Amino acid sequence: MLKLSSSQPDFAERLHALLAFETAQDPAVDAAVASICADVHHRGDAALVEHTNRFDRMQAASNCSRLSVKSAMPADVRDALSAAAERVRRYHEKQLAHSWSYEDEDGTLLGQQVTPLDRVGIYVPGGKAAYPSSVLMNAMPAKVAGVGEIIMVVPTPGGERNDLVLAAAYIAGVDKVFTVGGAQAVAALAYGTETVPQVDKITGPGNAYVAAAKRRVFGVVGIDMVAGPSEILVICDGDTDPDWVAMDLFSQAEHDEIAQAILLCPSADYIAQVEASIARLLPSMPRRAIIEASLGNRGALIQVRDLAEACEISNYIAPEHLELSVADPAALLPRLRHAGAIFMGRFTSESLGDYCAGPNHVLPTSRTARFASPLGVYDFQKRSSLIRVSQAGAQKLGRIASLLARGEGLSAHARAAELRLED
Repeated sequence: MLKLSSSQPDFAERLHALLAFETAQDPAVDAAVASICADVHHRGDAALVEHTNRFDRMQAASNCSRLSVKSAMPADVRDALSAAAERVRRYHEKQLAHSWSYEDEDGTLLGQQVTPLDRVGIYVPGGKAAYPSSVLMNAMPAKVAGVGEIIMVVPTPGGERNDLVLAAAYIAGVDKVFTVGGAQAVAALAYGTETVPQVDKITGPGNAYVAAAKRRVFGVVGIDMVAGPSEILVICDGDTDPDWVAMDLFSQAEHDEIAQAILLCPSADYIAQVEASIARLLPSMPRRAIIEASLGNRGALIQVRDLAEACEISNYIAPEHLELSVADPAALLPRLRHAGAIFMGRFTSESLGDYCAGPNHVLPTSRTARFASPLGVYDFQKRSSLIRVSQAGAQKLGRIASLLARGEGLSAHARAAELRLED
């Protein structure tokens, strides 16, 4: 695992290289996705089933399979899903925006009308992979926003269905589930087929083909984001159990070989303790090979001058997950501007945020936290401006608009305002 110090003369260059991730679309993937999307757009269900049978080793009939979202579950698992769903719902209710308006002194009304999207599609990985948390994090804010219909697509490679994912869909209030995945599922949601209804927005994680398809259909529908590899940055003062920090780094590294896990700490001795914990704990991890590759490829242990400098470096990294494993995390908040989610205190492991803390785990990656936010209710609501100009208001605003319109050479704009002037 790479070890750096902020005092090194070439630290900025080495940090930049560490964070570099090629986000450009693979031409071969893009070409394949373009062909699949065009085929589904033009042939509908027939193309959707054909590509699903090919990529997911299925033998589906000539129409799409829709699943019942009811699923048998052990009581403790059902209760855990329900508890997580309730916490996610309660948190997202705080984000709900409402319509508003006000009147000028002349009776002109200005405001904003907030309405939910009519229909959204959520993409959830399937097969042996079980991501019920992704179902909750995508469906619950849509439900809170008042979305009329939630359509879920989930691949079932070799016909393998995941009961945990279906149970989460039932608890979250998903309306329809279709057993399709990949670029063809994204295209079906974007364009609609004889069976799969067209949606207004698509959210949810997926592989490179899913990401490329979301890029391609953006504009026909909205999308949440095109996510990169998972990331965690831990700022530690050196007093947290090093095993805790090592495991928190593992928690993101185990996603895949290009995930990123970084520690910032002022203490060289503590960094050595974490390094020892990593070496001791890694052999016992079921996903050891993935963690080892991730830490070796893109991980780092970085010594900084102090916690203030750690915050400066964190703002540059703009991590997806930021852990403040320090005695007084609130004291650092004013210094922090860019992070998808901030986990405050030694007991706040990032994994709790993934499943049941309440805030959304769909977060901006690859430094996009500089300008992007977590998925939320606001992603499933839209806003329309309200303008009702009174007769008196038309006199004042009409003169302003006339002058500006004529300055732009748009005489019809000016005349439309002038005709309503009383003199």
